[in-house]
Amino acid sequence: MTAVIEARGLSKSFGATRALEAVSFSVGSGRIVGLIGPNGAGKTTALKAILGLTPFDGELRVLGLDPRTQRDALMREVCFMADVAVLPRWLRVNQALEFCSGVHPRFDRSVAEGILRKTEIRMASRVRELSKGMVTQLHLALIMAIDARLLVLDEPTLGLDLLYRRRFYDTLLNDYFDKARTILLTTHQVEEVENLFTDVIFINRGRVVLESSVEDLSNRYQQLTLAGEQAARARALHPFYEREVFGRVAMLFEGRTAAELKPLGELRTPSIADLFVAKMQGSAST
Repeated sequence: MTAVIEARGLSKSFGATRALEAVSFSVGSGRIVGLIGPNGAGKTTALKAILGLTPFDGELRVLGLDPRTQRDALMREVCFMADVAVLPRWLRVNQALEFCSGVHPRFDRSVAEGILRKTEIRMASRVRELSKGMVTQLHLALIMAIDARLLVLDEPTLGLDLLYRRRFYDTLLNDYFDKARTILLTTHQVEEVENLFTDVIFINRGRVVLESSVEDLSNRYQQLTLAGEQAARARALHPFYEREVFGRVAMLFEGRTAAELKPLGELRTPSIADLFVAKMQGSAST
């Protein structure tokens, strides 16, 4: 698998605060990767390093390029969408398309127009006349019209209602993503989008806590739900996390087989959201 992003010992400090602490991870081509962590975990700092927006220590290659010294070439292959669309409020929609056509050699205006025809956005409307959801749709249309190999999304649906969030990701998957492109996404709405991910990277306190393909998670982790009287037997198998759910106990295990655990209760692969909570609480105590 060709690496689109390769980080080795990536570190970044802001004064006495270590935002990233010798972080290493890899993102393959044609993958949809969730970079997931609590507030202040280092997600945005990592994205800024990938985009060449902040200096850093360590090794980092994005599409084979060094973001520190080759950012101009990198930006021809990468698109970025932040949590706040920063389009000027006086700008008309057709002016935004015209501007992008003039400044980016790989922008296809017809693609943007095709996406916008599926929305209620009018070409003559000014940004200030659009709802927040519409501004996000416009921003996405501009980005999707650029033939980029890597799309970086930092909380792109923050503050949007469920309808707009669902529409956003449907458009992204149906009209943009293919096996030649890679998407790196940060979000706090893990439950809504975990079915989109091919890979996940959990980060907390500037360190990578988990890096895995979604496919491998089912081989590594098991969630066991059992009655309280069976809890002592299950604890002897050393779960790394447990919580009580409606009078029953849910435990998460790593490296245990189904044959070991199934006689004790109900067994399933934990959701990414449940695994995230367990890993974050575990890393916070170390």
